[in-house]
Amino acid sequence: MTVVSAPQPALPVRDKAATRALSPMLTRLAEERATGVLVREHGVLHLAEGRVVHAESPLAPGLDVLLTAHGTLAGAAWQQAAARTPGPLHAAELLLRSGVLPTGALELCHLDAVYDAGYFALAPSSTPGRFRYDHAPRLGPLPSVPVVALERETLRRRLLLHRLWPDPAADSAPLIRADPVGGRAPGAPVTPRQRAVLDRVDGVRTAIDIARNLGRQAFHTLVDVRRLTAAGQIAPAPTAAAPPPPPPYQVTTDPDIALLKRLRDALEAL
Repeated sequence: MTVVSAPQPALPVRDKAATRALSPMLTRLAEERATGVLVREHGVLHLAEGRVVHAESPLAPGLDVLLTAHGTLAGAAWQQAAARTPGPLHAAELLLRSGVLPTGALELCHLDAVYDAGYFALAPSSTPGRFRYDHAPRLGPLPSVPVVALERETLRRRLLLHRLWPDPAADSAPLIRADPVGGRAPGAPVTPRQRAVLDRVDGVRTAIDIARNLGRQAFHTLVDVRRLTAAGQIAPAPTAAAPPPPPPYQVTTDPDIALLKRLRDALEAL
């Protein structure tokens, strides 16, 4: 009797990316329960007692957009609160105290904004971060986020985008419609969320522009963009071709120059 033994399962491989701190400086600040503002290339993290209480990034719609885009809050109400406070976090707390917004709705939008902007703030950077200690920020009524939780969620989001479509070119480039090709699911059904993104693809807008236009989190829009790219529905706009290099230097053979040279030689011979 022949016995066929099942292959032994592969030993788990430790994911170094999942265990490595995205920002050693941020990890140290969390350990010392620091309070202040961490400025990075793609965003800003506000810390209070080592926890993230607010995040901002030029690549993510702010809390004001998330609150006002779909009627959760009137734009005039946010503008009035922002005019009376030094920043978005204080404006949100003022709205909470005044009862203009339901507590749950504001807390949910606040956490969405923190994780969305935090994802971009913790992106790989070509410049070192800078931290400014400031004892003014404090743990207020809105929920704060532990640094380890923000980093874990950021890594999860990176991995998700990579699995959907590994090329990040569509994240930042202007987007164009593309004909389905090859095996990339031609005619694949498009969800209503994806349709809203697809309808705004015009060769000029980027994924971030579309997120702002829709009043959605930037990361969620990136998910739709990667799925649409994988399905062959959209593609990054091609970049302009680089100009050709200049021709190699050549000695001028202008007849006037040759004539002058002959006259100079004749004068020297006299």
